[in-house]
Amino acid sequence: MVRNGIKIATIGGGSSYTPEFVEGLINRYKELPVRELWLVDIEEGKEKLNIVGNLAKRMVKKANLPMKVYMTLNRKEALKNADFVTTQMRVGLLQARIKDERIPLKHGMIGQETNGAGGLFKALRTIPVVLDIAEEMTELCPNAWLINFTNPAGIVTEAVMRHSSHKKVIGLCNVPINMKMTITQLLDVPTDQISITFGGLNHMSYGLDVHVNGESRMDEVIELLADSDKQLTMKNIIPLPWDKDFVKGLGLVPSPYHRYYYKTSDILKNELEEFKVGKTRAEVVKQLEDELFELYKDPNLNIKPPQLEKRGGAYYSDAACNLISSIYNDKGDIQTLNIRNKGAITSLPNDTIVEINCIVTKQGPIPLAVGELPYSINGLIQQIKSFELAAIKAAVTGSYEQALLALCINPLITSDEKAKVILDEMLEAHKTYLPQFFK
Repeated sequence: MVRNGIKIATIGGGSSYTPEFVEGLINRYKELPVRELWLVDIEEGKEKLNIVGNLAKRMVKKANLPMKVYMTLNRKEALKNADFVTTQMRVGLLQARIKDERIPLKHGMIGQETNGAGGLFKALRTIPVVLDIAEEMTELCPNAWLINFTNPAGIVTEAVMRHSSHKKVIGLCNVPINMKMTITQLLDVPTDQISITFGGLNHMSYGLDVHVNGESRMDEVIELLADSDKQLTMKNIIPLPWDKDFVKGLGLVPSPYHRYYYKTSDILKNELEEFKVGKTRAEVVKQLEDELFELYKDPNLNIKPPQLEKRGGAYYSDAACNLISSIYNDKGDIQTLNIRNKGAITSLPNDTIVEINCIVTKQGPIPLAVGELPYSINGLIQQIKSFELAAIKAAVTGSYEQALLALCINPLITSDEKAKVILDEMLEAHKTYLPQFFK
């Protein structure tokens, strides 16, 4: 670590989420003395970077902390001697997400930024960029941890692990902590008394057990989830209730994202209605972001505005800052992360990235063994892992055939003929950001 404090470089620093990250660093300053926070973006994001960066400076000034905030378009300058590098980027900006959602919906398929065709194309655009960052880290900050928040987090993290020489990489998602906080409220118990055993993949992990003070309360949680008024959901996912018999049959805690796979027709129906009136989630987010950045411009604003919660990133700051602090302080606490399996889930290959509980140390996360996944979820998880591997191969090689294979494997693409139509249209729509397919 840097002698006079920690240096963090945040790639995608002009994100609307940055104020929450800054708030998390401010709140933990005594245990996590960040002296330099470098916010990095690209030319197209320069205006937002300046707006967010100036808000970050006002927040730090209000807290009266010796933390310097830098804004730059020079990524290598920011990476040099960094201790931690975080990635929270969207290649192609929100306009690309709108295409990711609207094009599949035009063909009667679910449009979502991390699932199905939209998730594939976000991965295809993002993986080459993150691989470039990882290689620059090998040269400029070889001992730094790469903390990847960029979606689809599991796929991007696995691509770095497989195709980069920089192996100090961890994927992070706010869904597990969001689920834990919701279940804490359902059970009406203090947060520090509850633990949830997670296992699976990013946006495809399940709560395998729930303990309060060491005692399993899983049966009670299942009963609560079977109550249509008690739902695990997030801002960006339609809160459709689970069927009581289904939840009891599953016997596990599904994540909000599982609605895309178990309630596909209901989700699609809702999305198609939103699509017709120009209100897909991406378009709603764009409007929210425009409003947030107008707030951020206010020179008198020096806190994270409460309106940010509408953006859908609840507990993002806690997840990110807790992870960095636990590595820095060698805490040995348990967090749910996306890391190399190493035999923790015996039904998945050892070298794949899984989302699982880990003990977090200065040397990195150590996965906690889960063993064999229940038969009720193993098949779906295997299918999604196959999709992820094909997506990574397509992103790295620019293979049209692998991209088509990925789409056809994915359970949200229900027609191989339409898969090809969607693939061709989305390749053309995102051509600027997919040079590997147009050599």
